[in-house]
Amino acid sequence: MADSTVTRMNLTEAVFREVGLSRYESSQLVESVLEHISDALIKDETVKISSFGTFCTRLKNPRIGRNPKTGMEAEITKRRVVTFRPSQLMKERVRIGNK
Repeated sequence: MADSTVTRMNLTEAVFREVGLSRYESSQLVESVLEHISDALIKDETVKISSFGTFCTRLKNPRIGRNPKTGMEAEITKRRVVTFRPSQLMKERVRIGNK
């Protein structure tokens, strides 16, 4: 398993190197894309990126959870969460990358 994390800065640097925009423009582009994705999810819209995957929200029902330290039961309230389903192409790329 990889110990590294891809950050906004990494994405900005990749856009800077591969697209040829200035660092500022690259940063603005990355921020704009992430903001559009976030805004769509906030509005309960599905975000589908071809050959990558689908981001969507779903409601999780309330349930009883347990504090792992104390063992005490507590109610976990109903909430909206973001889910991601990778595309078949992404699944295949990851699978091949693991060889």
